[in-house]
Amino acid sequence: MLSSIHSLQPHLLSLLRIVSSLVLFSYGTQKILHFPAAASVPPAGSLSWIAGLLELTFGFLVLVGFQTRIAAFVLSGLMAFAYFIGHASKGIYPAQNGGVAAILFCFVFLYLVAAGAGPLSVDNLLKRGRTVAA
Repeated sequence: MLSSIHSLQPHLLSLLRIVSSLVLFSYGTQKILHFPAAASVPPAGSLSWIAGLLELTFGFLVLVGFQTRIAAFVLSGLMAFAYFIGHASKGIYPAQNGGVAAILFCFVFLYLVAAGAGPLSVDNLLKRGRTVAA
């Protein structure tokens, strides 16, 4: 049984990448594209708006698996900054200061920096293309 579960690991890595980046990407669409509609939208050029722009662009790159390690590195740092700038000052416990999502995103994207995109990605397609051409 363990060998069958182990054989799923690369595809589960891709699934983790896709789902986590899709959720983060949705925060960016809400801040930048105003979809879905939100009660408040950050003003253009504000720190929150810039974070939304990074969530939108780098979130999409991670979603499709293109330049995943670089994009995930940027998003991991963004989420670390989001936690320390927006949540840590409200208390030490993430469940109380509202920073649970920022911490989880930070470490999921940090893991993707080390693990890569997985088999269901543009990065993997490009790597296979280079191998065939060589």
